[in-house]
Amino acid sequence: MSPAPAAGRLGGPLARLVPILVLVLAMASFQLGASFAIRLFSTVGPAGAAALRILASSLILGVVRRPWRGLGQGRPLRGLIVYGLALGTMNTLFYMALRTLPLGIAVAIEFIGPLGVAMAASRRVSDLIWVGLAVAGLALLLPLGLSQAHVDGRGALLALGAGACWAVYILAGRRAGEAFGADAAGLGVMVAALVFVPTQLVIEGPRLFVPQVLPLALLVGLLSSALPYSLEMYALTRLPTRVFGALMSLEPAVGALAGALLIGQHLSLAQWAGIVAVMSASAGAAATGTLPADAPSE
Repeated sequence: MSPAPAAGRLGGPLARLVPILVLVLAMASFQLGASFAIRLFSTVGPAGAAALRILASSLILGVVRRPWRGLGQGRPLRGLIVYGLALGTMNTLFYMALRTLPLGIAVAIEFIGPLGVAMAASRRVSDLIWVGLAVAGLALLLPLGLSQAHVDGRGALLALGAGACWAVYILAGRRAGEAFGADAAGLGVMVAALVFVPTQLVIEGPRLFVPQVLPLALLVGLLSSALPYSLEMYALTRLPTRVFGALMSLEPAVGALAGALLIGQHLSLAQWAGIVAVMSASAGAAATGTLPADAPSE
C-alpha cells in the first residue's frame, strides 16, 4: 500500500513522522484502556467489563459514524455477523485472560492470531524463521517450565483463544469490509453488543449498569476501541503496509510497559525475551510482506 497523497501536504520528514507517532499513540491508547478495564473486574467481572466496553464502543462509533446507513441494501450479512461475534469473543477472552496474566504477556500470546494468519498464507521457506521465533517466544511465555516466573495456565489458554478469535476476526473482517467498507467496524461492534451485552446482563444482573462504573466503562470504550481504531485508520492510509505491520509489532512491548507503569506488573527477563521473540517474528513477517495489513488491535 502506498502512502496516501494527503500525507504529502505535511511536507518533508514531518509527513513520515506524524503517522508513525499517531500509530504509537493508538497502541498506547489501547493499552491504557486495558489497564482501566482491569479496574472494572472487581465490580462486573472480566466478561462484564468486555460487554461494557463493547457497548460503549458501539455507542461512540454509532454517534460518530452512523454505520447503519449501509444496511438494507442487499449486502451479505453473514461475514458481518461472524466478524461481530469474533470481535466480541476475542474481547471477552482477552479480558478474562487479564484477570491472571500480566498485560504484556497476554498481548504477546494473543498476537499469535494475526501471525498465524500470515504464516498460513505464506509459501516461502524463509518464513520458517518467523515461525521459529514465534514458537520460541511462546515457549518462554507459556507455562512450560522454561521460565522461572509463574504464568497461569488457564490465563494462557484464554489468551490463545483470544488470538484464535483475532485470526477469525481478520478473515471475517475482510469479507465484511468488502461488503460494508469503512462502516464494517462500527456495524461489527454493534453486532457484538447485541449478543454480548444482553448475555452479560442475564449473568450479572443490574450490577452491570451500576452508575459508578458507567463513566469508567465509557472511558474504556473510548480508549480501547473508538480512539485507537480511528488513529490506526489514519496511519494505515499514510504508511506503507510493511511499515505499518512492523510498527504494530511493538504492541506487546507497549502492553508490558503499560502494565509495569500503570498497574505494577513487572516481568522477568525470560518473559521479556519471549515478548521480544514474538515481536521479532511479527515484525519479520511484516517486513517480508506476509503479515496482514488489516490486523488492527482489537
